[in-house]
Amino acid sequence: MSQIIDGKMVAETMKVAIGEEVKQMVAAGQKAPHLVAILVGNNGASETYVANKVKSCEELGFASTLLRFDPSISEADLLAEVQKVNDNPDMDGLIVQLPLPKHINPDKVMETIHPSKDVDGFHPINIGRMAKGLPAYISATPQGVLDLLAYYKIETAGKHCVVVGRSQIVGLPMSILMQRNHPVGNCTVTLTHSRTTNLAEICSQGDIVIAALGIPEFIKSAHIKPGAVVIDVGLTRVEDATKKSGFALKGDVDFDDVAPKCSYITPVPKGVGPMTIVSLMKNTLLAAKGVIYPKN
Repeated sequence: MSQIIDGKMVAETMKVAIGEEVKQMVAAGQKAPHLVAILVGNNGASETYVANKVKSCEELGFASTLLRFDPSISEADLLAEVQKVNDNPDMDGLIVQLPLPKHINPDKVMETIHPSKDVDGFHPINIGRMAKGLPAYISATPQGVLDLLAYYKIETAGKHCVVVGRSQIVGLPMSILMQRNHPVGNCTVTLTHSRTTNLAEICSQGDIVIAALGIPEFIKSAHIKPGAVVIDVGLTRVEDATKKSGFALKGDVDFDDVAPKCSYITPVPKGVGPMTIVSLMKNTLLAAKGVIYPKN
C-alpha cells in the first residue's frame, strides 16, 4: 500500500507558523493581514468554500470581510465593488469566489482585481510573472501541491510529470511550475486533457501524476505505473444516499483502485483541499507584508 500524503496535517503545521508570524506582527504594532471575499449568489459549494476561508482567517488572527451580492448584480456594479477594495489600503487581499452568474465575465472580474491584491493568483500579470520565474502570487492549489511534495521530500528533478487537466486555475500553472528550475521542479512535463488520445498510455509513463480534470474517479490503476506519485486535485460532490448530507466528495482518482499501485497518494478529502486554503492565507500574509508588491 502506498504512503498517504496527509494534506490536513501539513496544512495545520503551516497554519501554526503563519499564526505565530501574525502574532508577532500585531505585537510589533503592525496591522493584521486583511482578506476580503466576494460571494455572488447562494451556490452551496461556494458558500462552504468561503466559510472555510473565513474560518481560517479567524484561526490565524487575520481580519476578514465577506461581501455578499445578489446573483442579479450587474457586471458593471460588481466591477465597481472590486475597485472599491482595490482602493482601500486596509484591505490586503481579495478573492472573488467562482463560479459567477452567467451574465458576468469572470475574466473581466479577475483582470479588474489589482495584481497586488490578487491573492488567488489569477490575474494575467501574476500568471505571467509566475511563468517567467519572477516573484508572484501563485495560484493556491498549485502552490499547495508544491508544498506537499516539499514536505514529503518527494524527488522531482529529472522525473516525468504528467498533468491531467489544462485549466488556468490548476492544470496550466501546475505544468509550468513543475518544469521550472527550482528544488520542487526540474521535471519533464506532459500536459494532457480531455481531448488527449491514448491518455492512459501517457499517464502510465509518469513518475508523478497530477490529476485535475474534474471528473470523479476518472484515473484508474491502468493510468498509473507501479511506484508513481499520485496527486489528486479533483473535488466533486457526488450523490450518496448513505451520507447524512446526501452526497460524498470524490476526487479525480479512483483511490481504492490506484492506491495499492503507487508510492504516494493524496486522499480526497484531507489531501490537496486543506493546502489550497493555507496557500491562500500565505499569499494574504505576503500581501500584507508587501513582499511581492511593495506597499505604497
